[in-house]
Amino acid sequence: MRALIQRVEEASVDVVTDGVRERVGTIGAGLCVLVGVTHDDTEQDAHRIADRIANLRIFDDADGVMNLSAEDVNAELLVISQFTLYGNTAKGRRPSWIAAARPEVAEPLIEQLVGVLRTRGFKVETGRFRTEMKVSLVNDGPVTVTVETMPTADT
Repeated sequence: MRALIQRVEEASVDVVTDGVRERVGTIGAGLCVLVGVTHDDTEQDAHRIADRIANLRIFDDADGVMNLSAEDVNAELLVISQFTLYGNTAKGRRPSWIAAARPEVAEPLIEQLVGVLRTRGFKVETGRFRTEMKVSLVNDGPVTVTVETMPTADT
């Protein structure tokens, strides 16, 4: 599982269905998290990414140093599924999407991730699978980081 995390002042996501645009999620200060799922990801990976999102120290403390986590500042979260995070651009001019999990595999894992974050007390908004989405955000900093789960020896 791979997540591109952006610290934001605000963010929102609209879906477009039959030419009609509908706002389905909006947050204030917090994190916009684009999440990609690959074939061998598990519920354990969803828990690991949730922990990283919650505890990554990318918010400023009183001295202006990034020492605070999303939990520390009660950040709001916008979580968007993003299969293109697993696009391979090593060859040719068109990315290969082979490493990205199919929606029927990815959707339950994204739902698991969102559920874990909500259980931890976060306000979490999401996009909608299998729709065209328009994501808007005001990046704060800008601060953008990538986190990824790696296979463990026991898996």
